[in-house]
Amino acid sequence: MDTAKQSGIDLDFCPALYFWPHGLEKHLLAKVKGAQRKAALKRLIAEGRLGEVPDFLARSALTENGRRAIGNLHPMFMGGEYLPDMGPEEIEIARISIQSTTCDVTSVYAHRGEGGIHYRAVDEYEGDTLDEPRECESRDPLTLGELCDFFLQAWPFMQVLEGNFEEDVQGMLGFFTGDSAFYPQFDALLRKRVWAEYVQTRAGG
Repeated sequence: MDTAKQSGIDLDFCPALYFWPHGLEKHLLAKVKGAQRKAALKRLIAEGRLGEVPDFLARSALTENGRRAIGNLHPMFMGGEYLPDMGPEEIEIARISIQSTTCDVTSVYAHRGEGGIHYRAVDEYEGDTLDEPRECESRDPLTLGELCDFFLQAWPFMQVLEGNFEEDVQGMLGFFTGDSAFYPQFDALLRKRVWAEYVQTRAGG
């Protein structure tokens, strides 16, 4: 039986929509690039303090001077800030952050196109860490399983983990975070995929 199904993860989960109207909170979280700014924004929203969100946190992207300024505070604040800018109608539907020195982020963006929804995987290195295919299309929003499959084809997630930790599974699980305003079980599915790859498969279970 599929590991995800055994753990209660719904691979067939599909959000009703990615685009308006889906609430200001979700819209903001889907537009902000910076990992630390997004986390602070998420905390304010969870505390019911949306009216107190400063402009600095709500911006999709910072200026180059702004990125340098926060990077000078600590390299971790650079995470996500060097992702490509989103187009006017584009949003982020999922991201994976890793605990590297600069807390690098890899994301999937989506926008409406002719005949459906267009997706692209993006990184903070002008695509240098990505594989093909890094773009796809669908008529309706992707299921959770489809999203994860596309993401892990476009970005060698498992290779990144193994390159840093060899077969230290606990180290791998502590090295990344999956996040999505549209797929609540995205992080849980990534963890199940890692467990299945490095524990169950290699143990013959």
